Amino acid sequence: MGKTVLIVEDEQNIVDILSFNLEREGYDTLEAYDGNTGLQLALEQNPDLVLLDLMLPGMDGFEVCRRIRETGSAVPILMLTAREEETDKVLGLELGADDYITKPFGMRELLARVKANIRRSAMAPVQGEQAQPASGNKLELGRVTVDQEKATVYKDGNPLELTQREYDLICYLASQPGKVFSREALMEHVWNYEGYVGDVRAVDVAVRRLREKIEDDPASPKFIVTKRGMGYLFAGE
Repeated sequence: MGKTVLIVEDEQNIVDILSFNLEREGYDTLEAYDGNTGLQLALEQNPDLVLLDLMLPGMDGFEVCRRIRETGSAVPILMLTAREEETDKVLGLELGADDYITKPFGMRELLARVKANIRRSAMAPVQGEQAQPASGNKLELGRVTVDQEKATVYKDGNPLELTQREYDLICYLASQPGKVFSREALMEHVWNYEGYVGDVRAVDVAVRRLREKIEDDPASPKFIVTKRGMGYLFAGE
């Protein structure tokens, strides 16, 4: 069964180009030309990924993204934006978008991101669900425990409510405590973007959101530590 991509975009020519190229790659597509219809299709049709424009009639992309995430849906959301303002990009990520791509975009780059996000989502275990036992499936890291069998992270014995991206991020950092990972490396290994050299703001936002859930004081992090000019590391306590 083919994977389905929902395109929420009000410009007909962009929808036509995206649909043509996605279908050529073997994806099924759904199209919506306003935010209200996009939200309805996202909730009713359960697509494998949403390409979501920010500027939409009826309901903007920020609100569509927020409402999708409010339902508990973890569907990958890639925001399409013609804006350059950093505040717009960060707001979209804060509301739960997985990444963004700025118009005009290269089709190869967009298709690569679609493929990577769908693959990551398909491979991701459901938090709290039993997975196949594997050796070394529990990382004991002081006050933090990563139970990969249950896809759950605990702090002081209490489970944390993490998004799939946040879980993937802490799993990767905690797999090698003390090792510094650059933002580009995290985009490549956690976001599955091979050889990623573009905007890495998504990493900073994901780290900030993770710190809000795992740190005693997010302003003075002890677990997810920044190595200035280099990247992030898991320090633990």
